[in-house]
Amino acid sequence: MLAAGEEGIVDSPGMGEFKVHRVRFFNYVPSGIRCVAYNDQSNRLAVSRTDGTVEIYNLSANYFQEKFFSGHESRATEALCWAKGQRLFSAGLNGEIIEYDLQALNIKYAMDAFGGPIWSMAASPSGSQLLVGCEDGSVKLFQVTPEKIQFERNFDRQKSRILSLSWHPSGTHVAAGSIDYISVFDVKSENWLMDSFGDETDFNLLGSAIHKMLVDRQYMGVSKRKCIIWGVAFLSDGTVISVDSAGKVQFWDSATGTLVKNHLIANADVQSIAVSDQEDSFVVGTAEGTVFHFQLVSVTSNSSEKQWVRTKPFQHHTHDVRAVAHSPTALISGGTDTHLVIRPLMEKVEVKNYDAALRKITFPHRRLVSCAKKRQLLLFQFAHHLELWRLGSTVATGKNGDTLPLSKDADHLLHLKAKVSKMPAFLRSALQILFSEDSTKLFVASNQGSLHVIRLLEGSFKHLHTFQPQSGTVESMCLLAVSPDGNWLAASGTSAGVHVYSVKHLKLHCTVPAYNFPVTALAIAPNTNNLVIAHSDQQVFEYSIPDKQYTEWSRTIQKQGFHHLWLQRDTPITHISFHPKRPMHILLHDAYMFCIIDKSLPLPNDKTLLYNPLPPTNESDVIRRRTAHAFKISKIYKPWNLTSGRISTISLQPLLFMELLDERTLVAVERPLDDIIAQLPPPIKKKKFGT
Repeated sequence: MLAAGEEGIVDSPGMGEFKVHRVRFFNYVPSGIRCVAYNDQSNRLAVSRTDGTVEIYNLSANYFQEKFFSGHESRATEALCWAKGQRLFSAGLNGEIIEYDLQALNIKYAMDAFGGPIWSMAASPSGSQLLVGCEDGSVKLFQVTPEKIQFERNFDRQKSRILSLSWHPSGTHVAAGSIDYISVFDVKSENWLMDSFGDETDFNLLGSAIHKMLVDRQYMGVSKRKCIIWGVAFLSDGTVISVDSAGKVQFWDSATGTLVKNHLIANADVQSIAVSDQEDSFVVGTAEGTVFHFQLVSVTSNSSEKQWVRTKPFQHHTHDVRAVAHSPTALISGGTDTHLVIRPLMEKVEVKNYDAALRKITFPHRRLVSCAKKRQLLLFQFAHHLELWRLGSTVATGKNGDTLPLSKDADHLLHLKAKVSKMPAFLRSALQILFSEDSTKLFVASNQGSLHVIRLLEGSFKHLHTFQPQSGTVESMCLLAVSPDGNWLAASGTSAGVHVYSVKHLKLHCTVPAYNFPVTALAIAPNTNNLVIAHSDQQVFEYSIPDKQYTEWSRTIQKQGFHHLWLQRDTPITHISFHPKRPMHILLHDAYMFCIIDKSLPLPNDKTLLYNPLPPTNESDVIRRRTAHAFKISKIYKPWNLTSGRISTISLQPLLFMELLDERTLVAVERPLDDIIAQLPPPIKKKKFGT
């Protein structure tokens, strides 16, 4: 067994033709999840992390992480929400409200709310107004204009920070959670005051609370010093649901300001709440790592009277659940353990496909590792720095499956912190960079949709050309691939399009026909210049760049279709490469499997075992040929059951990167989840029965 920070060289079982460097010294630890926000119009989920990073997942595209905004040490995000026109906003402890440009993939602008640190934010039901709750006790209302947001007025300042906000679905009232009490504001009362008192009214001082509901400080029979209202939800019938630091879920009548019902569900804080659009279901997350599901059910089978019942507790987190969301078909949760957990509501899922599987997303759906094959160097990408390592080596030999001792350990060559160098302005907003195979050119994808071609000289560089975005769009290019001969450059944007450029003639060569699902990986094969494209629905296409059309093999596989277990995989392919001596082989991997597709062999059908090991060597060649098919899959990384197609709750050693160093040697960068959990803060200790 390899420990964290180690490297081992193995003659790989199941694929014994390769010697494998198994690398575990990439000390990558994802940041904890702080907020999640679901957009029902686009079926997308925004996720913010404790380092200020924001990610956007397309739930209609197999939950693919299609967009990513890097964080910064000064941006501690505390609130995240969608507004009118599918616009995304965040706010945090630096006191700023940020809007994100979802096309250019950068920050559109940041605005100081002038209320100190911001703890909460909520968009009105129409999406045309934005509320923020601040450290100084103020609730500030902003108008969402086409280009920006504009401050409109303050509500009546409260005595303590505003930790949670929720609009009534009609947009007429707002509930605000503080410390020890909940305030209810009448948003429309300011319009009445304007009509009554005219233009002399100071609207910055209007908006008093019509109710203040005091929360019981009792916690398991003991009076606590403070009770923090971590979350509130305002329902159409006027009910306000609150969750707090005393482990309670409480129901309030906002018209009378009285407590209606109380649920003590945890021995620690209940930190988050989200309600379904139909208001017949809601989900809460606790500091103990538990997610509780509440449903509105009839009191009796023949009664029209309904009540809220706690129906399902789930324990998919090891640490506190800081954020929850409720989509039409799933409960979504995230927290300190860094996992984004998506649990399907089985009664809402019509077809048993990948929507019916429990998902636990831990790693980014993009590559964090690059490789210099000839030099045997690995470059690791962290949030704020890069690390360069040289692989170890061995002179030992062994049989298939043996772990060979290193004769020379891996070397940590360079630790490079992120800094701004003296580069031209047009290169400072790079989303992707890629070197040609001979290192004479650098390709840079900017956040304005353009692609720059740079010639690298000794100690300097020269700008050769800029490919402008197509059709006047500013869609950012998120994936780049260059052909080994350096003549072709393929680029994919945040949607499903792929453009191929001639580097030799510096012009657009062709555009691959549009497909409905985003691209997750692409690569250009040597010799043939065939472009292989993987999409988030697990489809793989092969497109001939010289012929400007799909290859015959690609047409065959689309006609027959992929194996159903292949299509049910729920992690995207993140890397594609090719065997230097075997042009019929395509190598690809996701976080939990490594696959070689041999185009010379027949495709597996749904009656065939997808994981199909070769028969023993004493079997006849006839049987060997009869059982062989094009897909050879290594199961060493799987949390995914190749028999049932279902995901397991525990994965041992997810695969972040795999590449051929030469025709007989692979490098695999693994990141065991136990190593990540060991670096997280300790979870809340639970008292066990009898102790």
